[in-house]
Amino acid sequence: MSREYSTIARSVPRVETRFRRIITEFPVPESLPVLERLHEYEPVAMRGQPPVVWDHAEGFQVYDAWGNQWIDWSSGVLIANAGHARPEIVDAVVRQASSHLLTNYCFPSASRARLVETLAQVLPAPLKKVFLLTTGSEAVECAIKLCRTYGRSKGGGRKSVIVSFDKAFHGRTLGAQQAGGIPVLKEWIGHLDPGFVQVPFPDGFRTEDSSFAGFTQALEANGVAPRDVAGVLMETYQGGSACFAPPEYMQSLRRWCTEHDALLVCDEVQAGFGRTGRLWGFEHYGIVPDLALFGKGISSSLPISAVAGRPDVLDLPAAGSMTSTHTGNPLCCAAALASLELVLREDLAGNAMRMGAILHGKLQALQARFPQIGQIAGKGLVAGVACVHPGTKEPDGDFAWNVVERCVEQGVLMFSPVGFGGATVKISPPLVIHEEALLEGLTVLEGVFSELSSRTE
Repeated sequence: MSREYSTIARSVPRVETRFRRIITEFPVPESLPVLERLHEYEPVAMRGQPPVVWDHAEGFQVYDAWGNQWIDWSSGVLIANAGHARPEIVDAVVRQASSHLLTNYCFPSASRARLVETLAQVLPAPLKKVFLLTTGSEAVECAIKLCRTYGRSKGGGRKSVIVSFDKAFHGRTLGAQQAGGIPVLKEWIGHLDPGFVQVPFPDGFRTEDSSFAGFTQALEANGVAPRDVAGVLMETYQGGSACFAPPEYMQSLRRWCTEHDALLVCDEVQAGFGRTGRLWGFEHYGIVPDLALFGKGISSSLPISAVAGRPDVLDLPAAGSMTSTHTGNPLCCAAALASLELVLREDLAGNAMRMGAILHGKLQALQARFPQIGQIAGKGLVAGVACVHPGTKEPDGDFAWNVVERCVEQGVLMFSPVGFGGATVKISPPLVIHEEALLEGLTVLEGVFSELSSRTE
């Protein structure tokens, strides 16, 4: 975390519309004691988000305790797919808590049984076994264990290489960061496992060659024989940019993994549960992975994640050590079941596709106007606006930071810029957002780009 938002209260323009209200200084003076306590007792790494002290959130809106109101373009970092604090989810959690079962470790429970059965029923074959965990990072760690366990069962100790992609983000834990493709996040590790290899992600922007030949050439350049690959781990879309791979690339990768008996793993932690306009992000590729990893939007609220996969992989004897203290926590299962029911019943994937067409159309129009926008990526209700120095592909993290800050001051809430150079403005509202609110947020974004670009001319 290299930048912090100011905690000095200052005057900002007053905003009062149906969906936005900014009626105080920013940050709110009365919120400063909360921010000061957090700064005193939490590590500096926790200071990277805009200084909005949430009081409550509903649907696609966030409120503080002092009368301000935002259109949420963060979904709490892609969590609230079914919307914030949906009554159906709140009621499910309250019912479960009222039953006096708050935890049961790995002992059986009816709620856990219902959730894994429901997930298995809505996932395509062969993803018919489900292991519940707590976070996306934990799901990634589990997938690494499964890939290497499977590889050793097939090819001895040599078949253990995990191939992943540059610029990828898979989490904050040791294995997840070694599989990730962001070098600065690995500096603390010191001695990297040579069994983790990254190849270029075919985004067609920073990696111009998006052909599958680049994959095999990169393996050869890294001295990796196909027979030694245990698994290929890929974010369905890259979290730092919202970039998707070309479908033909992924179809070739699926064939390659099958041919060489390597597991194909799709990290759906950000992509699953309707976010991209399909229930599962990998549907855009016309493939099914051997393992799929879920988190964030799985419950629209509480911490829970899942690894879904082929029964022969999840049932490997050596993988029997897979347990987690909070696996299938009853409260989290109740929230996940209620959220999934909402996603399916209200066709939130369909709404993400319809609203996504509006979102991406408007963003493409902005790109045509503003040379500070180098790329628009994403599908459905996730978009990445890559900010660059005009005329180049060089990331402009300062410009992106200012875009987010100005939008938040005007009632559109986003998390801090992400991705290469910290220069991608990420847009990811709850999937319940409707056209009027989406267009209002886009009007704010357009005004901010107009303001900031005029300063640099």
